[in-house]
Amino acid sequence: MKKWIPLLLLTLLVYSCKARKTVVQTDQNSDSTAVANTNRGDISGDGKNVADRLDFYQKIYLHPQFDHLKITSKITADNIKVSPLDAIIYIETDKKIWSRIDFLFFNAARALITPEGIKAMDKYNKNYIDSDFDYLNHLLNVNFIDYKNLEKLLLGRTFFTISNRNARIVKNNNGYLVESVSNIKIATKDGDREYKIMMQYSDDFDLMTVNLRDAASNDSMQIDYSDWELQTNNVKLPKNVKIIIKGSKNSQILIENTKFDFSRMDTPYSVPSSYKKIEIQ
Repeated sequence: MKKWIPLLLLTLLVYSCKARKTVVQTDQNSDSTAVANTNRGDISGDGKNVADRLDFYQKIYLHPQFDHLKITSKITADNIKVSPLDAIIYIETDKKIWSRIDFLFFNAARALITPEGIKAMDKYNKNYIDSDFDYLNHLLNVNFIDYKNLEKLLLGRTFFTISNRNARIVKNNNGYLVESVSNIKIATKDGDREYKIMMQYSDDFDLMTVNLRDAASNDSMQIDYSDWELQTNNVKLPKNVKIIIKGSKNSQILIENTKFDFSRMDTPYSVPSSYKKIEIQ
């Protein structure tokens, strides 16, 4: 029962700071800029022409916008016995991600994530964290998570921009496969890491799989999206999300999104004075 906060943050990961300077941008540019910077990449397999390449990048980077989104979910995780759990995740685009996890009608955990950092409290064990994104990167054994990437991961949006010369795009039986030709270096204040990146899209340009493998170790992270559903406001979202972490850390979490609501909601977050702060090492 002492894993509420990591579980809550892992849940939020599947769905979006201190800006990180990267050699290959993970999404510091706008999506429209990403299209402009990648519309000359190579597509191989069935002879796509220039117009088709531009259309591909527009489809994977540009999506209908919204201001607020409430997601009702059920969570199953392999590192916690009391699953599935009920969760509410609420997004105000570019501003905050708020979440609540309930167990047997008891509010077990709550989190508030903004571009400035992460706040989360474990109401069962009466403790909390107040940290930057280093905590979440350490939890996931990566170094590229900031607020915007976390928000995009929540929505099943593309959050890596691979340069023209380093992108291989193939039309295959499942849709479109995007791979980095050479390793992608991501530099932070704590050092550099290099990744091999693969992204599979459906014929309808829905993101199906993101796979990231650390070039210097056996560490990897894979996110699978399925059962995409078109909402009434023309926003398309995945109903099922699965994240798998392997290597020096191993975990797996499955999220079933049962309801999407685009109305505003209250997002209360306050830590009782009796709670103990968890110091992040």
